[in-house]
Parts: sequence; structure tokens; C-alpha cells
Amino acid sequence: MLSSGKACTNGSSRAFIPASVKNDINRVYFALPLIDVLVLEGASAASVAITFDLIGAANGIRARAGRPPCFDVKISGSGASWATRLARLSSNSVASKPADLVIVPGLAWTDEQLVRDGLQRRDAEMARKALRAAFQSGAEIASSCSAVFLVASAGLLDARCATTTWWLAPLFRQLFPKVILDTDAMVLTDGRVTTAGAAMAQLDMMLSIIARHAGPDLADSCARFLLLDQRQSQSRYMALSFLAAADERVSRAERWARARLHRTFSISELAKAAGLGARTFARRCERATGLSPVRFVQKLRVDKAMELLETTRFSLGEIAEKVGYSDPSTLRKLLHRERTSGARASRAVRK
Repeated sequence: MLSSGKACTNGSSRAFIPASVKNDINRVYFALPLIDVLVLEGASAASVAITFDLIGAANGIRARAGRPPCFDVKISGSGASWATRLARLSSNSVASKPADLVIVPGLAWTDEQLVRDGLQRRDAEMARKALRAAFQSGAEIASSCSAVFLVASAGLLDARCATTTWWLAPLFRQLFPKVILDTDAMVLTDGRVTTAGAAMAQLDMMLSIIARHAGPDLADSCARFLLLDQRQSQSRYMALSFLAAADERVSRAERWARARLHRTFSISELAKAAGLGARTFARRCERATGLSPVRFVQKLRVDKAMELLETTRFSLGEIAEKVGYSDPSTLRKLLHRERTSGARASRAVRK
């Protein structure tokens, strides 16, 4: 298993094979973290493409910097042949090498009957066996949208927090009552299992994986490389969400804070909500997001203010109150510092 939040400084999450087997030249190599993309027939083309686009972007950015790649890749599942053609991604992986992370892109199971039928397919059963074996070997598992049903059906989400596509939530609760479902979350990591919500949540899940295993700076570079900062208002706070997802406790604090942006609260309260002491939370927040706790909360408030500026007719004073600032000038200064874009935001900063 890869170490959570550890930057990929030398292209390897492991040391050399022990000395006792060094004479076996077929086993002496630096092991790149291996991602196994498990693709079923009928998987969402967009979800599969996003997976490989983000892996390719991460490795490509590293290559342009003259550094080794962060991930090796292999493709498995009944849709492997199709996905291999789609990916156009070279792989140096060793066939017998166990995966560090198995990613299941979203499936085109868009209604309850398709889910029920899909779970009965022979390739779904084979995928469940592969997921269980990988998990028992220490791999992490990640899935989004209706693919979360497949992971849940393998028993890997029992007693864990998870999310999935919101319109299938009633069926999910019916089929998997042991799973703690939170459909408000975009990306959730509980132990060695990560789940994401509907549609483009695969993108945010992949960014969270890159942030966790190759560092938040690389994840941010991938987002910028793919021009994700130019998506509409929701993307502004998605970006901080995928960085926070590098640490489960920081992600918990982020969700707690977002629900209380309309009022003031202390960093001690925020740390307590994360189940950590103030100093420990500060260290983990800085490591996951690159921000101090104070800047972290300020960024959450500014992100929400930006969303309200672009999607409502509230005045800057009204928005300031809704994000916890009694003085609009404080919010205006923060908007200026963050170099916000958009017509209303630009006018608000200039006033």
C-alpha cells in the first residue's frame, strides 16, 4: 500500500527487493506504484478517459520536469481491450506485480434495473473476486458513480463511509444497509477505500488520489494543466476538496467547516471536529493542502463567496454575512488577495 500523502520524490514508493533475492535479476527493480484500472464492458467512456487523462497528466508533468513518473498502469476487466485502445498509455508494469491501487471507473448503470442486472453479470462476479484479492493483498480501492455498487457488492464497504451517484442512493441503501452512505460528499476516503459521486466526480477522485500519493502540488499542477480552474463556480471549491481529501481528518474538517461558513468558529473547534489536537491538525492541514488552518478556512469562505457572487444577486455585504464576515471590506480584501476572476467578483474587488 502506498503511504498516505507521501510525495513521489523518486518515482518509487518502495525500496529495492531484499538482498536475499537480489541475485534474481528479474526481481531487482525499483517498483513504481502500480494502478490497475479495472474496466467492465459498458463502462462510462468519459469516466475511463478521465482516469487515463489524469494519470497521463501526472506522469507527463513529472517527465517535463526531468523526473521519473509517479505511476505505472495496467488495465484489467472485461473491457480491457477497449480501454487499452482508448487510453493510448504505455505501461512498463510487470504482469505478475500486485497493484497498489485498483481504480474502477464509473459504469453506465444509470437506473435501478441496470444496476441489478449489471451486478448479476459474470464479468461483475469476476471483478468482485479480483477486488477482494487485491484488497486482501493490501491494495487500495477507488470507484465512482455506479461502480461503487460493484465495490459494495464485494463486501469492501461494509461499516465504511461511502458516497455514490445521488439518484441511486435509495437502491444503494436497500442493497447495502451496512454501508454508511453520505450522498452529500463528492469524494470520500475511509481507510483503503475511496468512493466518489456522480458524473464528473471521477475527475475529483483522480485528483484526490494524485494529491494523496504524489503530493498536493502535483495534483494542483494537473488541475491547472487540464484547465480545471476554468470550470464554472463549483470547481472553485472542488479544487480545495481534492487537496483536503489527501487526509481523511482534514477532509472531515472541510465538510464540517463548509456547513458552518455563515458563522465564526475557532481553529480549535475545527480541529476538534476533525478529532485532532490543534497542533496536529495544523501539521496535517499544511501537509494536505499547503495552507495553514487560518488560510484554509479563509479559502473556504472565499470559495463560497465566489460561488454566491456568480450565481446570486446578493450584495457583497449580504454575501459577507453568509460566509462569516461582519465587515464586507474584509471579504473584499480576501477576494483581491485570491485574484478572483469573473465579472461580478472583479467589480466587488474594485469597489
